[in-house]
Amino acid sequence: MSLVKKLVRPEIQEQTSYHVPDATNLVKLDAMENPYALPETLKTELGAHLAQVALNRYPVPTYRPLKQKICQKFGVPSGFDVVLGNGSDELISMLSIVCAKPGATVVAPVPTFVMYAISAQLAGLQFVGVPLRADLSLDLPAMLAAIAQHKPALVYLANPNNPTGTWLSEDDVTQVLHAMKDIGFVVLDEAYQTFAPGTSMARLPEFSNLIVMRTASKIGLAGLRLGYMSASGEILAQVEKVRPPYNINVLTAAAAEFLLDHLPLFDAQAAQIRAQRSEMIATLSALNGVHVFPSQANFLLIRVPNSELIFNKLLENRILVKNVGKMHGLLNNCLRVTISTPQDNQLFVAALNDALK
Repeated sequence: MSLVKKLVRPEIQEQTSYHVPDATNLVKLDAMENPYALPETLKTELGAHLAQVALNRYPVPTYRPLKQKICQKFGVPSGFDVVLGNGSDELISMLSIVCAKPGATVVAPVPTFVMYAISAQLAGLQFVGVPLRADLSLDLPAMLAAIAQHKPALVYLANPNNPTGTWLSEDDVTQVLHAMKDIGFVVLDEAYQTFAPGTSMARLPEFSNLIVMRTASKIGLAGLRLGYMSASGEILAQVEKVRPPYNINVLTAAAAEFLLDHLPLFDAQAAQIRAQRSEMIATLSALNGVHVFPSQANFLLIRVPNSELIFNKLLENRILVKNVGKMHGLLNNCLRVTISTPQDNQLFVAALNDALK
């Protein structure tokens, strides 16, 4: 027996690594990225700003200036702070570590963001997935039953949800929060909040077990790998204990501090994407054999006659989308398509039309 087989945990050996396909020379519609680059003048200003960063020094470990700016710009309630992560993936990992007591459980609707389950399993937590309804909406009675049965340390609710784009009502969120009141934490993952009709951030003072998590990736800063979450000071103090020191590098911190002063630019881009989303829903809904699910995110989930065949035909036309057909039974023959520029969207629609013939 090799040392790897002898020493590495069996559940790690059974897993596959997170796969990111090569998108060289492709129209990239698979990763929910903002398609708009920074204006040239802003790039020049940012370059000059970053040139002043002391790369020979570690970051200031408190990240106080960046945290204050995030709180001011993104509506964090007065008296609440944030914890920063190298993307929201790291924040999810931190929460898993904090709550990984023997026998502890994580509950989330499925299908949803895969890192909730992966991080839970890596930390030794049990993961329980509660299937969505056939229309991909939350099955609230099933969720409440799972909470009552498993008494989870963590419940994740992505709002809007990935990969479905569906939006949870305030009433559904409230019922889950009340059900978890004396049991565990409810994590509202608002990664796509900039495209959505609302937020739970202002409700933090109302629920001591609420954690609101977001990322800068979807607003147009995916390359920075910056996530943040807010909750009561008591919760954040425990998460800070497991946060790796200097987990946000000086270039990310400096770039984020600078670019958050230009938030109206990213708000305008989000508005363009929302407008394109409406147009794409209308266009794709008119195609024979295509079902478009409602979305409040910057992507659409569509069902086609044969997702594997359509995916490959799109790839032949240099269009890369995400084939989620095998992720979960509810996603059979589904593709997830990022909303992009009008030009990219038109290329996708034309290629999809060809693929459907």
